[in-house]
Amino acid sequence: MDSGNTAWMLTASALVLLMTPGLAFFYGGLVRAKNVISTIMYSFIAMAVVSIVWVLWGYSLAFGPGSAFIGDLSLFGLSGIDTKEVYDGYTIPTLLFIIFQMMFAIITPALITGAFVERFKFTTYLVFLVIWVTLVYAPVAHWVWGGGWLGSFGDGALDFAGGTVVHINAGVAAVAAAVLVGKRKDPGLEPHNVPYVVLGAALLWFGWFGFNAGSGLNADGQAVNAFLVTNTAAAAAALTWGLISQFQTGRMSAVGVASGAVAGLVAITPASGFVGVLGALAIGIGAGALCYVAVYIRAKTQLDDALEVFAVHGVGGIWGAIATGIFAVAAIGGTAGAIEGNSGQVVTQVVAVLATMAYSFVATLVILKVLDLIPGLGLRVSGDEEDQGLDLSAHGERAFVRDGAD
Repeated sequence: MDSGNTAWMLTASALVLLMTPGLAFFYGGLVRAKNVISTIMYSFIAMAVVSIVWVLWGYSLAFGPGSAFIGDLSLFGLSGIDTKEVYDGYTIPTLLFIIFQMMFAIITPALITGAFVERFKFTTYLVFLVIWVTLVYAPVAHWVWGGGWLGSFGDGALDFAGGTVVHINAGVAAVAAAVLVGKRKDPGLEPHNVPYVVLGAALLWFGWFGFNAGSGLNADGQAVNAFLVTNTAAAAAALTWGLISQFQTGRMSAVGVASGAVAGLVAITPASGFVGVLGALAIGIGAGALCYVAVYIRAKTQLDDALEVFAVHGVGGIWGAIATGIFAVAAIGGTAGAIEGNSGQVVTQVVAVLATMAYSFVATLVILKVLDLIPGLGLRVSGDEEDQGLDLSAHGERAFVRDGAD
């Protein structure tokens, strides 16, 4: 056990946890003022619910021994794991690896909520959290990181910090949720608090250094490279989105630049342990452009993915996963990509993308459909509750109260 690596991974775990409140503010600023508490609570409550699910059975299903598709319950309640046990092949405690992975499990379902804000029942969401982490997140994490089939398919699918497991998984689930929940009564949306959006994006950018640079589980050169390329891709994507906005509208939107930064962070996530700075630049520029176009196209459809979860996390994750197979450098992560002559890695990446998309969409659709049919649950609040706003109807609170005002 190495004290330096342990100290770094404790820090990285805390950084990743901070991303969920960051997401809460990012999403909270984008909705109307009458729904900001509800939107923030979707993310905040995930920190409580998923933490309990993870230590009871989530970790065991994701990383326990089992089949090629899912782990088992042999580690239920972290049974048999003590404070002196070192995680497989590394120099940190197994309990610390469990903590680090818990933070990924927390933020992934929180990402989905951007698709159904302003109209989804909070009580149903609590049940959805438990089921989705158990039946969707844990299996996909097992496929890629827990000894499952994608980790051994071809030369192994490359996903350093969660392009498939987190972002594609959540992005596609968001589409399923938006389809089943349906459009808002008034889908026109102007962010009620742009400073919240920028603050949230800044917290995400900051926390993402733990997300990516911590995923090698060591305080070493690969972690430093992951930190550097994460920042590079985020900067490139933010600037790309902003410049496209400036060219198209004559103005550079703060929300757009913040969204571009998040898109770049998403796209570099699977690649951060495998690419260099030039690859990160290409990934960031691609993410800024592709996700901008995806938002534009989504707005022309009838799909009310309110906060553009698929356009940013889904499209960004797909691009990042495939780009990892293109730009991977053997000297950095041990695996060459197409540019270094290993075009087969792109095929492996595409298989991982398609498998994650198919499973996440179908499983999420089934889960939500079943919840919608259960008496007393259902997916959607009433029309009156939607008009009133979910802050008051679901939580009995208002985000902004002036002295002397009703």
